[in-house]
Order: sequence, then structure tokens, then C-alpha cells
Amino acid sequence: MNTGNARGVLLLSHVGFSFMEDLVGTVAARGLECYVLSSLPEPQHQESRPAALADLAADVHVTAGHVLTPHDVEEHLDRLRATGAEVRCCLTVWEGYRHLMALANARLGVPDLDEKQVLELRDKLTLRNRLADAGLSRGRASALTAETLAERKRDGGRYFVKPVSGIASFGTFPLTADTTWADLERIAAEARSDTVYSSVFTTRPDPGATDRRPPADLATSPETYPGPETTYPDQDVTPGVEFLVEDYVQGREFSFEVVVVDGEPHVVAVHEKCEVTETADTVLEDACVSPPTSLSRDETAAGMRWVGDVLDVLDLAWGCFHVEARHSPSGWDLIEVNPRVGGSLISPSVAALTGGPGLLDLWLDSLLTARRPAGFRTELKRLSYTADGSPQGRHATFFRVFFADPGTIRAVGLNDDLPLPPVLSHILLEPGDVVPRSAREVFLGQVLWSMERADREEILPGLVPASEHAIEIVYEKEHG
Repeated sequence: MNTGNARGVLLLSHVGFSFMEDLVGTVAARGLECYVLSSLPEPQHQESRPAALADLAADVHVTAGHVLTPHDVEEHLDRLRATGAEVRCCLTVWEGYRHLMALANARLGVPDLDEKQVLELRDKLTLRNRLADAGLSRGRASALTAETLAERKRDGGRYFVKPVSGIASFGTFPLTADTTWADLERIAAEARSDTVYSSVFTTRPDPGATDRRPPADLATSPETYPGPETTYPDQDVTPGVEFLVEDYVQGREFSFEVVVVDGEPHVVAVHEKCEVTETADTVLEDACVSPPTSLSRDETAAGMRWVGDVLDVLDLAWGCFHVEARHSPSGWDLIEVNPRVGGSLISPSVAALTGGPGLLDLWLDSLLTARRPAGFRTELKRLSYTADGSPQGRHATFFRVFFADPGTIRAVGLNDDLPLPPVLSHILLEPGDVVPRSAREVFLGQVLWSMERADREEILPGLVPASEHAIEIVYEKEHG
């Protein structure tokens, strides 16, 4: 590498992917170089993927392990500095590396969350109870053991199970009378055997610890975006994977896309998850619409105030957040706080809503301007919801995510007979791909539509059912 006196952004990649093409394009559009630090790809990608990254970035360094460590990041920053490169900031969309991004930005003097805050957000057990103590959640959570599982099943209440520290919807599901301890052991074993996902399922992340086609890889989800394992007493599941059981959160599901600059939160978009499927092993988020169709302006404003209170209690003064919540007649309650852009088509949806920057653009700009944020804050305010719960743009979006069933794919393609042409479509699998049975979702594709908000009530009733067939797939005979 010979960067001279170039300026650029350090991008952290997990096993060679993590939406590098999107990140590189966003960085390059600002006239900056890209410096990619990646963990070792899976065997089938170890030749092709580093070469593909080298064609995109000014510098690519691949480590010897499948998971980046704090030492890898610090050593690489020193290496870049020695070449004369000026690293403006660090960015990643892989949630398992968000604490490493925070570590790098601290080294670079860029305002951001600190490493400890990121790891605390990933501890969903402690987070739930912390917000309950502050009066911001009506539910509580407990570590899931064979004993607590039996107790919850006996009392007949509604509960939800999820990994204490996980990603996407892997291993998240409603507790039922049929749930067994063997189910948890099976999911834990599956998590640990997954090269891409295993290290993200650590138990109680320790801030002091040291040591195939994007995003189509069957082991990589559109959750656009793992760490050393620590074991704890009474951990009954496979070491490194700990589950919690929490009171079931009632209501319709929404997400707030938030950019926080120097303690001031800006809600750029609110998405309503208009179709959610809860299965025995996971939760599938099938379709989203923005702005929400079932919220009044006052309810949206109340949600924004609640989000602000959550961020304030957690002292989250910088960053981009995908805050998932549910709304019921009792008010707002938390699903989780993700310190990153939302997955799937959230960022492109934001771009369609604003008519300009997507959420990834805004996150990068917040980092690049963090030392002098006044001008960016003015632009961000122009794009964001007003305090009374009103969106400022005139557009609306709808997108659908498609999940594959177990089996071998014979044919797959986009349906061109739709009432409204999509503005963006991704088909993530291809003929010949074999979809395994899994406790996590396997993404087939995703399609985004945009429309004038004034026309939405006329368009959506026909588009929503038609969109279910936007991607057509045929499996080999053994399917089903």
C-alpha cells in the first residue's frame, strides 16, 4: 500500500462482506479513499473475496482469523498512520464490530459512542431491566435456564425468548407450551457451528476482552450489519450462547431511524412493520411501510419523545440507531436498540423518503462532521420529523423481504407484472443454491417501492397483495 498523504475512511468487514460495495460507494462519493480491514473469509471465498475488495478499495488487509479483534484494529490504525494516510473515521454495518468501530473512532478523536456503551447495548438482558427500572419498559427479563423455562411455562403468561447477545432474528421466538430445553440447545449448537454468526452470540460481552455474494451468502442476513467468549456460572446452554426470557411486548411493531449529534436526536424515518411472522424458531419481518399508516401524528410524536427518553437514560449522545418498538393502547415499549443502520432496505427507503441521502449517508456524514457539526445538524433537521410527529418529505415507501424455504432452488426471478414498478430489487439467491433448515431466517430477496404520500391510500391496497409474488421461486421436487 502507498497512500501518500491521502484521506480516507477505515471500513470493518466481517469475513469479507458486510455490505462493502455499498459502504465503498458512499465513501467514494465524498472524495475519500477506502481502507478495508476484514476478517478471514470462509474457505469458499478466501481467493475471490479479497481480490474483489482490492478492486474497490485503496487498501485491503485480511486477518488470519474469522473474527476481528481490538488488537487487529489498533495494529491496522498504526499501520495506516505509518504510511501517511489520514483516517477521518471508522465505519461498519456489522453489529458485531460496532464496539471495534467505537474503539477506532476514540483512537482517531472522532465523537462516537464508546466501546463500553456499545457492548452494554448488546446485553439485552441488562438493557431490558435497566429501562424497566427507569419506567420506559413495562416488561422485565431473566436469564433463561432449564428451571426458569419450566417456571414460565407453568405460569401460563406470554413470554419471548432471545439470545442475550445476538443479531438479526436468529433464535428469537415466542415461548409456547411446546418449547423444550432441547430446542434451546439445538439453536445454541447451530449458532456456534456457524462461521459467520458464531462469535456474535457471546454471553455478556466484555468491553475489556482482547482476545458468498453480498448479502446473498446464506450465512449473512440483510441485518446490515462478533468478540471473545466469556462464560458465566449456571450457564446451561452450549458455552458462549446465553438466552433470556422476557415479558412479551404487546402491540404493532415499528422502527425509528435516528441520528444523534452531540446529544440531540433526529428521527429521520419511522417504519411500520405491517407484516410480521412469528415462527417456532424466529421472527420474520416480511414488509414495512413508511411513514406508518396506523399511527396518528400525536402517537408518532409520543413515540419520538419516548425514543428520546430511552437514548437519554442510556446516555447515547452520538451515533445512528435503529430503535425497534411496539405500540399499544398502553403506549410505547422497547424491542431493542441497535447502534447502527437498520437492516434490509431501511437505508434505501430513507433515501427514497428524503429524495436524497439514505441513512448510511447520514451516518457517515455525522462522523465526518462530528468535530464541527453545526452545518450537518441544520441539514439533518430539515430532513427529519418535526416535534409534532410530522414527516417533512412528500414521499412514502413500501418494501417486502422474502425468505427462502429449505430445499434446492430450481429457478428464481423478479415478477414484471406488478401494479407499480419497484425502485430497487435484490435477488440474493440463484438456481442451484441449497437452503438448509435453520433457526435463523434465510433471505431470498427484497423489493422497494416509492410513491407520493398523497397517492398512497390509492396504491397500497393493490400493491401489498401483489407484492407477495414480486419474487417468484421454484424448488426442486424434494422441496415440501
